[in-house]
Order: sequence, then structure tokens, then C-alpha cells
Amino acid sequence: MTTEIDYYEILGCERTADHGTIKSAYRKLAMKYHPDRNAGCKDSEAKFKAVSEAYDCLKDPQKRAAYDRFGHAAFQNGGMGGGAGAGAQDFGAFSDIFESVFGEFMGGGRGGGQRQARRGADLRYDMEISLEDAFNGRSTEITVDVSGQCDACQGSGAAPGTAARTCQTCGGAGAVRAQQGFFVVERACPTCHGAGQVIAEPCGECRGEGRVDKTKTLTVNIPPGVDDGTRIRLNGEGEAGARGAPAGDLYIFLHIKRHALFEREGTTLHARAPISFTTAALGGEIEIPGIDGNPVPIKIAAGTQSGREVRQRGGGMPVLQGRGRGDMVVHLEVEMPRKLTAKQRELLEAFRETETGEECPQSTGFFAKIKQAMGG
Repeated sequence: MTTEIDYYEILGCERTADHGTIKSAYRKLAMKYHPDRNAGCKDSEAKFKAVSEAYDCLKDPQKRAAYDRFGHAAFQNGGMGGGAGAGAQDFGAFSDIFESVFGEFMGGGRGGGQRQARRGADLRYDMEISLEDAFNGRSTEITVDVSGQCDACQGSGAAPGTAARTCQTCGGAGAVRAQQGFFVVERACPTCHGAGQVIAEPCGECRGEGRVDKTKTLTVNIPPGVDDGTRIRLNGEGEAGARGAPAGDLYIFLHIKRHALFEREGTTLHARAPISFTTAALGGEIEIPGIDGNPVPIKIAAGTQSGREVRQRGGGMPVLQGRGRGDMVVHLEVEMPRKLTAKQRELLEAFRETETGEECPQSTGFFAKIKQAMGG
């Protein structure tokens, strides 16, 4: 009785591993046990065949689903994937390594052309908005210059009334192969340049590209709570793909203008507010404008020192795609008068005559320490 080794165990992967993890594990093992690196070693040859068989199954979503459900029984008695000789399986599997390493350089992978039509490029647009716009959210329009689908040929690249035909050189695959020893070298078809089709009569508007330069006006919806660097994606609004291939995406990068009053830290807004020394000493109340446009009363406790922070709950920025708002933190700065009237000076002189040192314990203690340090 033959014991079948689990495919995941062969590749050293968990059953929940994604395709990228499985492919990476296969490449390492296939390179390690490949016959060209282990000439005449039967054990390495057997391991290479086992690794290739495991990857041939797990790389295909349908085969993998069947294997996860039924195990090796899914491929017995003419099941899925049966019928291929071991030699062909090994050779095709190692071709996947070559494709993964050199595929982009060669202009497309196996089965390229129309089946792997290259989508258009993603584009970037930088937008500057105010902090108020970030707070409230807004809808705005932007104008971008981008290549779009050619209206004359509907993106096909062929002149109206004509159509592209399958490339006879590559049979529509977009790539041709040539065997060089053990390797199969794959490169873009020299006739269709990887498109898989040949256009006999190119469209006069786009010259066979299927796309032309256009100016588009797009609506951008900015949600409340966005921060500097927030990225908004507009699907399919990037560069059009050649000859009907899907378009790329347009990414809007937001930049928040510097605000006259507030500095932002996440959902918290910081503001600096100067107060008079009499308000700091006696206490009182000041008002500053909130980010929502409503005045915010700030209570000042008697004896407030410069640098004290007063936190206003819910006075900050909204949570992006969430509920509630952050806080507003007001940093109080006590301002000393620069000019005094004669009456004000008289009153302050009278106040100084009544000082006992308990009014300002920090300064009194500081000078007492200096006096002690200086030897009394």
C-alpha cells in the first residue's frame, strides 16, 4: 500500500497559506532539488518530482479546492489533473520558476497576450484642503489630463469596420517558446509584441493603441475626519489600458493647509491662548472659536500658571469612518503687561507691599534655595 504524503507537508506550508507563500516555498525547494544541481542523485530527483507535483496541484485554485476536500482521491481514477506524465509535469512546473523570475523581463508570462492584458497605469493627484474641509468633509471636482479609451475604435485599436485578428506566429498566446537544453525560454512574440492579436488597419485616431489623451472632470468625495496624507482611490479613473485592457486607478493624496489657530495631532486639536495676568490670578472665562465655527468657552481657574492645559472634550476632529470626536486642548500662556498707567502702577505697588511670599511659592522657594547655596 502506497502512503501519499500531504502536499502542504511536502512544501512545508500551512493549509491556510496564500498563493504567494506556496509559490515562494516551491521555488526554494525546486531550486534546491533540481536535477541540474544534483546530477545523478536519485533522492533529489524524487524530491523534485514530489515538490513539482504538490505545487502543480496547489497553484490551481480548482485543484487545490478539490484536494482540500478529498485529498489525493480527487485525482485518482481519471479525476482532476490526471493523465499528465511525470516528465511533462516536472518540466512544466520548473518552467513556472523561470517565468516567475524572468516573466516581466521577457514581456509577459505563460499564456500571456489577451488573457493577461496589462491594465493601465495608476495615477496620482495631490489635493490641498483646509482643516475645516477635513472636519466637515466636502465634495469637489478636479480636472485631470489622462489617456482614455479611444471613442473612434471603442478601445480596440482597429479602424472602424475592421477587427484585430489572431496572431499566426504565437496562436494568440502573446509569447513564443524556444527550448535551450533543459530550459524553455519564453519571450514576447516578435510579430504581435505580446498582444496576441495583429491589427491590419490601425485606428487613425489612436494609431492602434486603443487610447488617446483626454481631459476629464471627476468628482471627489472627501469624508469628514481625513488627515494629512489620506489617500482616496477612484477605481478605473487612471490611465486606460492599451487595446481595451482595464484602466488603472487614480489616487488622490490629501494635504491639509496650515491653520491659523489649531495644530492637529490625530483627532486632537491643540490651540494656544494668551490670557492676562489678572485673569490668571483672579480666574475668569475666555472664548475661542471652535473648528465647527461655534465659540467654545474656556474656564480659567484662579492662580492659573503659564503653560497650563485645559481640555475640552469632544472639541476636536471627527473620527474617520467612525463615531465621535477627539478633544481640543488649549495651552494657556500668561501675558505680562508691557505698559501701565499711573493708577495701575500705584495699585501694583500697593499689592507688592502686602506680599508675604505665599502668593508665589515657587519663586519664593527658588530664591531661598539660591540664598542657602550661596552660604546664607
